[in-house]
Amino acid sequence: MKYLKRILLVLFVALLLIQIPFIYRRYRTGERAARIQQIQSQRVATVDPLFNEYKGVIHVHTSLGGHSTGGFDELIAAANSNGLDFVLMTEHSSADYDTASLTLNGVFGKTLFIGGNELDTAESDRFLMLPGHADAGGYYKGSTSTALQEIHSANRLALITYPEKFKSWNSDFDGIEVFSLNTAAKQINPLLAPLDLLWSGSAYPDLTFVQMLKRPDANLRQFDEIAKQRRITLFTGIDAHSNIGFHIFSDDAGHKWINFKIDPYERVFRIARIHVQLAKNISLTRESLIDAIRKGHFFTGLDTLGDSTGFRFTALSGDAGAIEGDEVKTAAGLRLRASSPVPGRFVGFKDGEKLGENSGLEYIFDAAGPGEYRVEVYQDDLGPPFDQLPWIMSNPIYVR
Repeated sequence: MKYLKRILLVLFVALLLIQIPFIYRRYRTGERAARIQQIQSQRVATVDPLFNEYKGVIHVHTSLGGHSTGGFDELIAAANSNGLDFVLMTEHSSADYDTASLTLNGVFGKTLFIGGNELDTAESDRFLMLPGHADAGGYYKGSTSTALQEIHSANRLALITYPEKFKSWNSDFDGIEVFSLNTAAKQINPLLAPLDLLWSGSAYPDLTFVQMLKRPDANLRQFDEIAKQRRITLFTGIDAHSNIGFHIFSDDAGHKWINFKIDPYERVFRIARIHVQLAKNISLTRESLIDAIRKGHFFTGLDTLGDSTGFRFTALSGDAGAIEGDEVKTAAGLRLRASSPVPGRFVGFKDGEKLGENSGLEYIFDAAGPGEYRVEVYQDDLGPPFDQLPWIMSNPIYVR
């Protein structure tokens, strides 16, 4: 009996000792949250004379498309409470019915919803199609090239999702989901994450999750290789399902008691967003939003680290007024400018290679000949891993 007590005592002490690093990480997370607020309090007001900025999310599912428990009411409430201007739905396709037309389409509350699809081809390549269509359910029977030809002939977009599994890199797609919150979550250490969430998740759920993420190096390298040759867009997809959690009791009417979700829409919508620029004379509509995404007139913000609204990447000379996604002519003295509403560390890239960096509110640099130029911004003051995980990723300006 004494031997058993000793074993239990040792296990209890060991369990307590294991908690110490996570208690400290809880303290550090609180410090980071306070630092984010402090940084955001330094925001510099900016007025863009040419463009309005709209923020939203892409790659969102409901129970309509399978393997999700999220409903329309929950989705609309989350989008409205987060102040989202748009939500790009990507319901899984069905051979029997049109999921894109049955999901949310139109303005609900303050948010524009656009019905799209997530679809597969016979070559196991997967795309997000915008806007969606009943044809999406049949693409799994044909080749990737045939699917893309039909998608483009109907003036729709085909954006690669799950690039780590994609095969048809020579095909004519429109963009790449270089960062997916769902994929990133699956790469988190399954032994450490539960204890981090136990100690920090209730007070800082978004920041606790983001601290576990890493820069998508391989996907960015793949993007840059293709962007050297032609214009494509990069984006972060949240792949929201609102389906991780548990409940104790439920009934067939869908009522749940003692219901707990780790990934409700409201929380996921705060983590990463895309920020779209539309010319002042253009209203936010389904057509104008999809066209802006096609042109790459947007950037990704990991907004848990602070609202990235107000970031800009533009050409200062040559084709002055050109923004990310645009193509400009090479010329002597061509300069590019990235600016942020709060201080950060800017890193410039040309064709995927680091060009230079600067800390502060802006980074102005010379365009050293033809190439694909883009910018990432980091919040080094938050400490690791945020000196390696970008707060902002721009789309490129193409100098030809």
